[in-house]
Amino acid sequence: MNHRPPPPEEISDEALLALIARGDRAAFADLFGRYAGKVKGFLARGGAPMAEADEAAQEVMLAIWRRAETFDPAKAGAATWIFAIARNRRVDMARRRRPAPDPDDPQFRPDPAPPADAAAAAADRDRLVRAALDDLGPDQLAVVRLAFYDGFSHAETAAALSLPLGTVKSRLRLAMARLRGALGEDFAAELLDD
Repeated sequence: MNHRPPPPEEISDEALLALIARGDRAAFADLFGRYAGKVKGFLARGGAPMAEADEAAQEVMLAIWRRAETFDPAKAGAATWIFAIARNRRVDMARRRRPAPDPDDPQFRPDPAPPADAAAAAADRDRLVRAALDDLGPDQLAVVRLAFYDGFSHAETAAALSLPLGTVKSRLRLAMARLRGALGEDFAAELLDD
């Protein structure tokens, strides 16, 4: 009985990768024939110029040759694994094409230091706010933190604390009244003037 290997088109991609992992050049040539053009098209559709897509496809195929032993068919199919390598290569190409940020761009400059009197006033204000918050009870402080520091809506705060919505609103109203009493009515206007 004569056992000939199946024709290349009948060998699965996963079987080809297993053969490539053992250094089988013919298996690599078969896989190359199946995927090099598809990878090049994938890279070109991602915005790479054709010459760059061609070179990158060659690099992807070389990576497949070098890393075939890392392919795990239990985690992904061969095509998924191959195109994950191609996608990573496409991301690298896009990063290289992106222009470097201009260090003279005003967005990259730090804000100027505030004048000493403004910095001292801000420090005093921060100290007063911290002290006023420390004077709140734990129930009121919890709703203030979620609503104002974490940006939760009243309903989200109620859900996070497993409280009725009315209780959350009541605690917030009481907390704000206590903070106004501790900080003064003009405190909010002072903050808005900055």
